[in-house]
Amino acid sequence: MNTAEIFPKGEPLPKEWFTGDAFLTPLVAKDKNNDFSAGSVTFAPGARTNWHTHPKGQVLLVIEGNGLYQEKGKPAQAIKKGDVVNIPENIEHWHGATATTKMVHVAITNFKENVQVTWLNPVTEEEFSLANK
Repeated sequence: MNTAEIFPKGEPLPKEWFTGDAFLTPLVAKDKNNDFSAGSVTFAPGARTNWHTHPKGQVLLVIEGNGLYQEKGKPAQAIKKGDVVNIPENIEHWHGATATTKMVHVAITNFKENVQVTWLNPVTEEEFSLANK
């Protein structure tokens, strides 16, 4: 492990929900006390989630690097180490690294009953290119 990393890189995330190389280290699982899960997600340059929604919202704590966050119909936002992104419930969005920089965030994702995410279409190369401008 790189001594600058807070958490290990973790295991590769599924290609059906992520473009590029993204990895997850689970930190907290849903249990009788917590109606959420938390994990450290590492995005290699160019890696990103598909478009998706969360029925009870999500919070991202950026702990390393530079990345992007975009809600459907709005311009992409640059995010960097120290930023907190509070994502409302049922908002279609994506997040990940920039084209040239790695990004690591802790994702805290709430559950509604037993659902925490609904995966949608991949972010297109055109959408990602526009977000990187």
